[in-house]
Amino acid sequence: MTIVSSKEFATHQRKYYKLAVNERVAIKRGESLFHLTYVPNEIRYPEQPVLEPDDDLRNGLTKEEFKEKAHAIIHNFFANK
Repeated sequence: MTIVSSKEFATHQRKYYKLAVNERVAIKRGESLFHLTYVPNEIRYPEQPVLEPDDDLRNGLTKEEFKEKAHAIIHNFFANK
């Protein structure tokens, strides 16, 4: 395994991308270690399903409704002090 600093990786990205095809490469940033992972083109990730809006979305507030309610709450908060 090759471990490089984040600065070294940023400076020589192409070199480490090529190296990651055959060898494990880790990038050290502070106390953290990030692994560079090679995934061949023939591996495909499944498509994410498109989700339908929830019924709760219809119960949501518009920006103006939210603003009015927030102002009322803030006004009441300071009025009681």
